[in-house]
Amino acid sequence: MPVRVRSAPMAFERDKIKTAAAVLAEKGVFVGTSSWKYPGWRGMLYDEQRYLTRNKFSEARFNRQCLAEYAEVFKTVCVDAAYYRFPDHRYLETMINGVPEDFLFAFKVTDEITIKRFSNLPRFSERAGKPNENFLNASLFASAFLRPCEPFRKNIGLLMFEFSRFYPSDYARGRDFVADLDGFLSQLPKGWPYGVEIRNKYFLRPDYFAALKRHGVAHVFNSWAGMPAVSEQLALEGSRTQPDLCAVRFLLKPGRRYEEAVKLFAPYDAIKDADPSARAAGATLIKEGRATGPGRKTFVYVNNRLEGNALETIAAMLEQAQAD
Repeated sequence: MPVRVRSAPMAFERDKIKTAAAVLAEKGVFVGTSSWKYPGWRGMLYDEQRYLTRNKFSEARFNRQCLAEYAEVFKTVCVDAAYYRFPDHRYLETMINGVPEDFLFAFKVTDEITIKRFSNLPRFSERAGKPNENFLNASLFASAFLRPCEPFRKNIGLLMFEFSRFYPSDYARGRDFVADLDGFLSQLPKGWPYGVEIRNKYFLRPDYFAALKRHGVAHVFNSWAGMPAVSEQLALEGSRTQPDLCAVRFLLKPGRRYEEAVKLFAPYDAIKDADPSARAAGATLIKEGRATGPGRKTFVYVNNRLEGNALETIAAMLEQAQAD
């Protein structure tokens, strides 16, 4: 598939974005990226001089320290690492001690809770292909995930249950998933900012939205290979399920596979294929959140694999939100 390259690159103006992000955060709108450890952002967000060892760029030093520099500009980030293992106190403390007090994290809940059947990925070892006995285990979630998070609660803006695409062997009907999800959500400790992200477009039905609304949980709008565009999700009746919390993740252009995006866009140092629909949807949610005010928190996260460079995508969304 050919990649459309922009004729004139959009500069990521660090100070301008820093100011805009701070102003929006005061109004309850938090804009950031999905993960932050991208060497391709050197010279845009990151000052390479900070990460030199013996006059050479140290990736290890960069990975340890770049969150602090990221947080000089943005007020939030989506953390993918917690999806692969339960977070512990030391891990959370190290991250949170490296950011300002008003910085908010979004965490993907560990897949031990959200996978129904383990895939054949090597990381699952002997459990590959087998049912997950801890799927939707609310007690395990409370003890293994929420308990370590409790001391850092004020810095947690969103806890997201990401459900990868289910197959007919997992759920023959969407309403069966909704029934299980409803039971799970009813058991969760109250008072946390929960969101649910799904990858089955045919599950986006009134009963799904109603279950989330019943438990005060946000539907996480998401741009993904097999999902409708975010603009289409926004148009679905009842899709805004939590009046005080809204979240969106722009991950992939609909129809584009993850592996294809990696091949096209790495090392993520420039936009290579603009997605006007995604930019417009992001601008819409930024404006909507800004108009609603700080009583509702709105989280907008952008991944490099949407257009090639999340920083420039965010700059374009902010510019469009300001212009409209």
